[in-house]
Amino acid sequence: MAASIVALIPARAGSKRVPHKNIRLLGQHPVLAYTIRAAIDSGVFSSVVCATDSPRYADIAAHYGAEVPFLRPDSISGDTSPDIEWITWLLEQMAAAGHDYDAFSILRPTSPFRLPQTIQRAWAAFSGDPGADSLRAVEPCAQHPGKMWVIRGTRMLPLLPFSIGGTPWHSTPYSALPAIHAQNASLEMAWTRVVRHQHSIAGETVRPLISEGLEGFDINSPEDWMLATHYAQTRPDVLPQVRQAPFPLRDEEK
Repeated sequence: MAASIVALIPARAGSKRVPHKNIRLLGQHPVLAYTIRAAIDSGVFSSVVCATDSPRYADIAAHYGAEVPFLRPDSISGDTSPDIEWITWLLEQMAAAGHDYDAFSILRPTSPFRLPQTIQRAWAAFSGDPGADSLRAVEPCAQHPGKMWVIRGTRMLPLLPFSIGGTPWHSTPYSALPAIHAQNASLEMAWTRVVRHQHSIAGETVRPLISEGLEGFDINSPEDWMLATHYAQTRPDVLPQVRQAPFPLRDEEK
């Protein structure tokens, strides 16, 4: 029997750096719509669930086809609430309601350029690797950590005190340094047993999914939002298709 997987789309209200960033208008639709449609159109998931603490966000998610069986409690919806809290809570709530899954995927709305094909590629890699506890999207570091420093008073120490042939990484040409990848926010997958038995969303054995193109683009700042808007206007083909009529947003949400 094929493994079942649920998409979990976190859309907490109350973003400060980019107000309403999970539902803000991008192109013709709230940004949340693109992740919902990519998840549904991928054909990978048994269910696509939006995990939000906001009735307003829940209405928007439902309009675009997601399920919102429960609202997240305020106690696990703060700025510093770790993912493991709301994921554990939501998996337990769904299991109690008779909906249990072998695996889950976290798809964050702030990565709107993740396509259905991205999700299909990730699931093929993850489900085909029985030794992996989880999969996580990564991309090459824009700035190599071998060139980073920690300041202590009037002195600096290299963040990574490694060397190649006796030459410290901080004094080694970029082209000679080992490739380093940073995780991005676009996609994670894991077996639910990892949450239940290890209280972790990663486990011990993590498989990489190297993002391509704009798949890993994440909106975290006003500058990111400006760039996302530019891409949506000039390259609409990089966004997942949304066939629903646009949800009517309020002026302050646009």
